[in-house]
Amino acid sequence: MAETASRKYVEQLRQMMRRVGIADFKALRQKAGVSKQQIKLLRQGLVAQMRLENLVKIAKALQVQTGELIGMLLSEEVTTVMAAQLQEECARLRSQLEMQRQELLQEFQRESLQVLESWLIQWPTAAHAAREKPDLPAERLLPLLRPVEQLLQKWGVEALATVGAEIPYDPKQHQLMEGIAQPGEPVKVRYTGYRQGDNLLYRAKVSPVKEFPED
Repeated sequence: MAETASRKYVEQLRQMMRRVGIADFKALRQKAGVSKQQIKLLRQGLVAQMRLENLVKIAKALQVQTGELIGMLLSEEVTTVMAAQLQEECARLRSQLEMQRQELLQEFQRESLQVLESWLIQWPTAAHAAREKPDLPAERLLPLLRPVEQLLQKWGVEALATVGAEIPYDPKQHQLMEGIAQPGEPVKVRYTGYRQGDNLLYRAKVSPVKEFPED
């Protein structure tokens, strides 16, 4: 197999040499200015064992691009092996990226659960108490939501406005639930919106502030 491949390389090289008027491999060696060992490796198709600078010299002597010379000398067997190696490396990298993604997701979940720990423990009991005692003041449940607020704060999530606040209407940040309002006119916040850094997550839902004529 190796001998057959070697003859194939030699014939391909001779064809290239004839195109530029190089009589034999000795003449090629002299014109390219490389050693006998480099020509020997070239004839055997062992381009991987040759120095790039020598391949560049030989390609110049043959008046071809270096990449073209290397591509011609790569056997089908070598090409197949290289393709298989590339596929294996791609599969390994995909597997590694998936593992890293899973690790990052698990780390994110662990950190989030640590912040929400007190809420996870206390909220089911508080919800049960609210169902058992409908008259339970809602204010007593508000402190239990603090961990959720802390988690949103950690993520950089900020409310656009406080519920009940009257603010100038901005159609880019506010969504009218009813009526009509022009930019800058006062509106009342019904449901707050949120942003994360420079990204708007949800627009605040607002209603126009009704103005009554003076008596």
